[in-house]
Amino acid sequence: MSEQRDGSPVLVTERPPTGIARPFLFPRVVRRAVAGGNVVAAHLPGQNLAVAALLLEAGAGREPLGREGLSGVVAKALEEGTTRRDSTAYALALEGLGTELAIAADWDVFQVSVQVSVDRLPAAVEMLTEAVRTPRFDPADVIRVRDDEVTALRMYWANPGPRADAALRADLFGADQRFGRPMDGDPESVAAITVDDVTGYQADWLTRPGTLLVVGDLDRIDLDVLGTTAFAGTSGVAEPAGGTLAVQVPAQRRIILVDRPGSVQSTLRLGHVGPHRGHPDYVPMTLAATVLGGAFTSRLNHLIREVRGYTYGIRSEFGHSRRFGRFVVSSGVQTAVTAPALVDAVGEITRTQDGGVTEAELAVARAWRAGQLSVDLQTPRAIANALATLVVHDLPDDYHATLHEQFLSAEEPEVSAAAATHLHPQGLTLVIEGDAAMIRDELTATGLGEVVDAPR
Repeated sequence: MSEQRDGSPVLVTERPPTGIARPFLFPRVVRRAVAGGNVVAAHLPGQNLAVAALLLEAGAGREPLGREGLSGVVAKALEEGTTRRDSTAYALALEGLGTELAIAADWDVFQVSVQVSVDRLPAAVEMLTEAVRTPRFDPADVIRVRDDEVTALRMYWANPGPRADAALRADLFGADQRFGRPMDGDPESVAAITVDDVTGYQADWLTRPGTLLVVGDLDRIDLDVLGTTAFAGTSGVAEPAGGTLAVQVPAQRRIILVDRPGSVQSTLRLGHVGPHRGHPDYVPMTLAATVLGGAFTSRLNHLIREVRGYTYGIRSEFGHSRRFGRFVVSSGVQTAVTAPALVDAVGEITRTQDGGVTEAELAVARAWRAGQLSVDLQTPRAIANALATLVVHDLPDDYHATLHEQFLSAEEPEVSAAAATHLHPQGLTLVIEGDAAMIRDELTATGLGEVVDAPR
């Protein structure tokens, strides 16, 4: 402590030194077959909170064309009561256990979970099973849920972004393919969903055993009892999801223009198809994308935000599912700088593909990714999601236990090689949602690719 000239004290502090990183430990994984299904559990000794999640092969990839968003409507309709209790009685029973259903569907799976104290877990799994296996599906409730979802989607699609995302997905995977349409559907596809669609989807996909994920103190949890409860009365096995999609990147770039008259900003979505989640290059690929645009200190964010001042933020990432993946750059920029921002973004992707990453950049990316992994896997629900990753992508039980070290030990040559292999700047689809009258000529003048209008 020191003093100012008037004698008042001034507190002088020094930044504390960086501490030694603690080792990353993923809990022990237990697997067993029970009553025709599978139980995959993680042991958290002494933990009073437990999570149980039923994982079913009923993701959006199973939806029929023209009914995109069906799994989401099914998910919301499951909370409207069961054949045993109406919605009020069911909600009160859940509340009495101190829990609620968490329901989510992605491209690959449909997941219903509860989080509750260990002593109430058996009763909570009974409630979860009741909702999934014996939903009430009163027609009036289903129609109301569907219409609410349509309203929410109309509001969402009025914003910049969803149309650009849809145009990119359609171009990458084909508008006539399920993966080429929005995962959550659009207002038109959801409005077309009928009560029969909902009941049929449940009967086809939610009556199979699946996998029960359990996280908690396994010394106080009877996995056989939980599995028997979750799989009682089920039959059949999940149909194969299909093989991974080939990574076929076009030889030439093209620009797709989504007209948004009067817009003062342009929404950018740049992308190409990529490998699936189980690809052996997942770690170096992720680190390469982090250096390029996956963190605040990334190349794209530094150039286009900090140096040019074109945007509040820009990011890039490889998104993965079980059967496919894609590389995407996302941003929003002022209309007047749409063309130069696009040129700069393509330039940074090209530079990374051609020259790889530097050791200094990689050191930051390694530390950030490894540290984020440690932070992300702190709660029972996060551990349950990690178990789902093992199941969906057929990964080994020690995958998460070793992933932390894989991030930290990745070397510059392998990360640069992944950038060279999995970034395809010449085959990018460049989607711009903005005022076409204001930006079309400048986009054409960039020479980045042919400019075409998105289908309406």
